[in-house]
Amino acid sequence: MAKHGKNYQQTVGLVDRFQACSPVEAIDLAKQASYARFDETFELHLRMGVNPRSADQQVRGVAMLPHGLGKKVRILVFAEGEAVNVAEDAGADYVGSDELISKIETGWLDFDAAVATPDVMNKVVKLGRILGRRGLMPNPKSGTIVPAADLPRVINEARKGRVEFRLDRTGIIHLPMGKASFDTQKLVENMAALIEAIIKAKPSGAKGQYIQSVSLCTTMGPGIKLDMKSTLALAA
Repeated sequence: MAKHGKNYQQTVGLVDRFQACSPVEAIDLAKQASYARFDETFELHLRMGVNPRSADQQVRGVAMLPHGLGKKVRILVFAEGEAVNVAEDAGADYVGSDELISKIETGWLDFDAAVATPDVMNKVVKLGRILGRRGLMPNPKSGTIVPAADLPRVINEARKGRVEFRLDRTGIIHLPMGKASFDTQKLVENMAALIEAIIKAKPSGAKGQYIQSVSLCTTMGPGIKLDMKSTLALAA
């Protein structure tokens, strides 16, 4: 079993892992327990009451965070022809087709979001095994395969705080929700946007309690259990 360092051991004592906190209480407590020398990311983790092996119980979607993620998002666009000019004018960091695909195949992954136009997907599809496991594969369900005319909108959304989410094989959704340097109210509002998006993405096959538990933590900090009633109320 991995051993935690002295700083972690000191901060974990601040948290009662059996005590459920309201969103505000949990965020303030996580800030107190934050000890890293860098601006840690706040993370939200939801255990879902769905079967990840069932096709009609998949949870996937997109949330727009009102206060962003607090970091520069590097955007790659797979495109050819006139769409290249549109993507570059919209501020994409990397734009191209064959050359980018070849670069990714050799192990290059220095980007945070990938978008593609439909006409190049027959080439991009071979990157599925590389990009899919990292959540970077363009997909129509997440709105990242769009015609050239929609590239400025999608690139702008990615810059502002567009977060894609999907259920993992253990039935959990992991999400970033901002930086430790954000004030508490901004983190609460980002959390509200995430909870609302996940509730809206409830699949038709879901039965019983849809969201079973929610916790948050910072990059290096201990997990804090959230009170379900006050957390779900954020979506209202």
